[in-house]
Amino acid sequence: MKHLESSFNGKNNFWRYIVLMLLIFAATNTIGSLPLTIVSLVKSSGNQQTLSEISSDINFLTTVGISQNVILSLVLFAFVVGLVTYFLMVKPMHERTFLQTITGATKFRWSRAYISGAVWIILMAAYLFIYLGVDPENFSINNSSLSLIVLAIIAIALIPFQAAFEEVIFRGYLMQGFTLLVPNRLFPLISTSVLFALMHSLNPEVKEYGFFAVMPQYLTFGLIFGIITILDDGIEAALGAHAANNIFLCIMVTQESSALQTQALYQQHNYHPWIELAGLVVSGIILILILKRIFRWESFSVLITSVKPSRTDIQIP
Repeated sequence: MKHLESSFNGKNNFWRYIVLMLLIFAATNTIGSLPLTIVSLVKSSGNQQTLSEISSDINFLTTVGISQNVILSLVLFAFVVGLVTYFLMVKPMHERTFLQTITGATKFRWSRAYISGAVWIILMAAYLFIYLGVDPENFSINNSSLSLIVLAIIAIALIPFQAAFEEVIFRGYLMQGFTLLVPNRLFPLISTSVLFALMHSLNPEVKEYGFFAVMPQYLTFGLIFGIITILDDGIEAALGAHAANNIFLCIMVTQESSALQTQALYQQHNYHPWIELAGLVVSGIILILILKRIFRWESFSVLITSVKPSRTDIQIP
């Protein structure tokens, strides 16, 4: 394994992690949000009340003629900017290549992402099919027009950037950073999973259903993707599952408190956090077991092993 072992390469002063994260945050909230800001200003026509409504709820743009597909594109653009910023700045900041921060392989393993994504989509489709059969009154057809095709194109083209951004930052960059603090695999797994969950704490479903009802789902997602990253020695498989999850939800199911409102095929009327958590835990375990068999991972005991720099690892102050 080499992914977490690469943590010890290059320049790793604590301040470098803080500066790079601040640069990424600044880029996503300035350049990344610029298209959305321009559209909001144009559509508000200088009306402060309208601009205030848009600022508090981005979906208010639909009342001034902007489609949800366009809103989705504008929101996802910020993740593209964040990912590009990281790609450009990680080597100057840490003397590690972009590839070294995301995988222990010598090249990005696209097949891992595709296989993992395909398995997760099958599991999600099975879960949705069962849910529709058990509680059909909780769902209704929301969109069967050609706009669904446009939505699918946007989701497939842009959602991977959003998933890649989160996986690169959490399961790549920060997982390596936490390894420097405590050089084993369990600590960065738990730490990044908690941070991943907290990053989503401002999502509307958390406000709607309560912090302690919804946050366990995000924590579980973080643990699933983190376990996959450690066992596979890189983020490729986790990225594939993450992208597949978000693409599937954007196209297939929406509900009023979703973070990304889309004209999906189905509308879910009642959201039950604990049922969703149970489904996620079962699906996540199945995903990990299937991928373990396909990719021939080592024993799960590797999750609690220590991380040691190789002889070629150099710590530059």
